[in-house]
Amino acid sequence: QEALNTVHGGFAYLIMTEHEMIGALDPNGFRPLSLGRMTNGAYVLASETCALDVVGAERIRDIQPGEMIVIDDSGYRTQTYTSRTQLSICSMEYIYFARPDSDIYGVNVHSARKRMGARLAQESPVDADMVIGVPNSSLSAASGYSEEAGLPNEMGLIKNQYVARTFIQPTQALREQGVRMKLSAVKSVVKGKRIAVIDDSIVRGTTSKRIVQLLKEAGAAEVHMRISSPPLKYPCFYGIDISTTQELIAAKKSVEEIREFIGADSLAFLSVDGLIES
Repeated sequence: QEALNTVHGGFAYLIMTEHEMIGALDPNGFRPLSLGRMTNGAYVLASETCALDVVGAERIRDIQPGEMIVIDDSGYRTQTYTSRTQLSICSMEYIYFARPDSDIYGVNVHSARKRMGARLAQESPVDADMVIGVPNSSLSAASGYSEEAGLPNEMGLIKNQYVARTFIQPTQALREQGVRMKLSAVKSVVKGKRIAVIDDSIVRGTTSKRIVQLLKEAGAAEVHMRISSPPLKYPCFYGIDISTTQELIAAKKSVEEIREFIGADSLAFLSVDGLIES
């Protein structure tokens, strides 16, 4: 408890000793942590509720900001290690990190992303023939966008499931290599079509530029990028690999300059209000 009060930043700790398991969440609840119970009565902790489903555990509740839980043979007990708490879950959990079948503080991730896509269609419609979501984290938003816009939702991009997520690669060279290996365009779907591409975010611009290039090389007539989150302009010091403003393209360029850099025919982001209300 004393140690937790000296640590700053975002964390969801899990510590195991010979006789007990201890979980703790930072005072702002930046990262999710959930308690579950197995059919044999054993308790489990997971950073996403989908993990509880995988092991067949019943979800009991979310650990709250500034809360510590101790699990041993007698069951579990909880206590708060600080009174200075405020729930400030990282928006990137809903936008990108979490799996669609997870719930974060009672909000299903797929449903939230679908609402983001629908709101984006309201805010930034486009004259297109189809909607294509960038697999996999943008598929829910693409579903919402296509339904709201009344456009067919097509599978025009295929993801190599064996390539790590490029956003969290430590170097730019690895990110660029990852993008080249990660995505392929379906030529028969996109050729001659005006496409609304839905992606969850633009961080450095690496992936978006490659996606536009892929689709145009495959014969797409127009590529319109629609981003289901606001421009990311400021660094994060709470667990995401964005340590400097220099890495963020939206911190240095206007929306029009980003559009020109990635080569899209148009570009629009979800508003901050749209994200919050979704």
